[in-house]
Amino acid sequence: MKMVHVLFLQLLGLLVASLVLAATDHSSMVKGPFKTGEDVTKVCLQCHQKQANDFMQTTHWTWKGTPNHLKGKEGVKEEFGKANMLNAVCTSIEGGKNGVVHEQCSKCHAGYGWTTGTFDFSKSGKIDCLVCHALKGNYSKAAGGNIDKNAIEKGSMNLELAAKSVGLPTRSTCGSCHYFGGGADSVKVPGIESTLEKKDRKLDVHMGTKASGGGDMACQACHTTKNHKIAGASSMTAHYDERATCEACHSGVKAPHQKSKNGTVIARHLASVACQTCHIPRFARSQATRMEWYWSDAGKNLISEDQFDKETYVKKMGRFVWGMNEKPVYAWYNGKYERYMKGDVIKYPSQPVVINKPAGSITDTSAKLYPYKRFIGDLPMDSNFKYLSIFQHYKSFWIDYNWEKALIGGAEGSGLPYSGRYQFVKTASYFALSHEIAPKEEALSCNECHAGGSRMDWKELGYAGDPMTVGSRFGKIPGKN
Repeated sequence: MKMVHVLFLQLLGLLVASLVLAATDHSSMVKGPFKTGEDVTKVCLQCHQKQANDFMQTTHWTWKGTPNHLKGKEGVKEEFGKANMLNAVCTSIEGGKNGVVHEQCSKCHAGYGWTTGTFDFSKSGKIDCLVCHALKGNYSKAAGGNIDKNAIEKGSMNLELAAKSVGLPTRSTCGSCHYFGGGADSVKVPGIESTLEKKDRKLDVHMGTKASGGGDMACQACHTTKNHKIAGASSMTAHYDERATCEACHSGVKAPHQKSKNGTVIARHLASVACQTCHIPRFARSQATRMEWYWSDAGKNLISEDQFDKETYVKKMGRFVWGMNEKPVYAWYNGKYERYMKGDVIKYPSQPVVINKPAGSITDTSAKLYPYKRFIGDLPMDSNFKYLSIFQHYKSFWIDYNWEKALIGGAEGSGLPYSGRYQFVKTASYFALSHEIAPKEEALSCNECHAGGSRMDWKELGYAGDPMTVGSRFGKIPGKN
């Protein structure tokens, strides 16, 4: 009861704060004209210095944090994140002299002028308030993390209108960066893409439009925010402030399955099966997502063929394979991730290098089965040092397609030496699925996993066979014990 009461007060506080901001019309408070984004921030700071100070403590600002989401890094004070880790998508922001790649990547940073490996994160005047709060004016950013001056000159963007329109972030403002993670729409995490704007309830019950019977919920409904710290633990990040969980709403008197005829049996699954596992039977159901990315083909003169209306080859990035209406893979997750870190030695180069995967196993009683998109591809490895090399794509490989030069530039920016010899190795990553919650009538049925169903590879998950026959990991047979 105490927990429910605390949760109610937290939600009430967030609601009140939201209503205050939403009800505040800033159009008469904000005076232009403005030539730069920093000019707008100066006006914001006249009333919102505390909010700026709060924001500067978040990972949206620093792009790193204490690695509380990484197995083996418990208690480590050094901070990790997008700022200093690599991935199998757009790889790293550290490449090039003085980290010049920051110019390209910081278009999605909530700040102005992060163009090199050095940036003064203590300057609140560099915060970009508009990227999250502008509701009008067609606000957009360019390379270097500054406002798109070309868009202003063309008349497609109105900086003063953007400044006067500030309010609560919408799906569009969050999506201006998150829809296009990985460089294009729906590349990285399925379900977080532009069709969220007008999604049907059949594709997502929470964010589907009211007209389709959906909840039309804002991102903040689940990713609750306090002092600008946003709840959520991405499978690709090292740090989280708070978790966004299904149980935050679906518990207590609102616990699921209470009226289901199989409610008792289903409830027994909850110790081992996450909500998402049954309620996301397929992913990429409204738009294709990238399933494979081969950097080794970049720089070649290959022909691109459309797949689900998506390009399968881009010379500066390589070859892609897209998927739509895909079945997830399943893995145990105990709240931590195992992560390849910059400089880690690769012991078996002939095997896929796992960039990230959920930690946990059948014997780990804190772990549950979750659904994932398994993303595969390749990346360059230093043949002598046996670690993944960071390369400079922006202002290097994307211009001359010279891998040798790009790897030298990557070493200069990242501080990770390049021996002069490289080869490509296969990679695998696991992206957690938490969006595209299907209507309850489309949730997985018993026979899709049990009684001959092929949904789960039970032996790969550690079982001797179908747990309905051999017993659960707790020694019970669901419905019989």
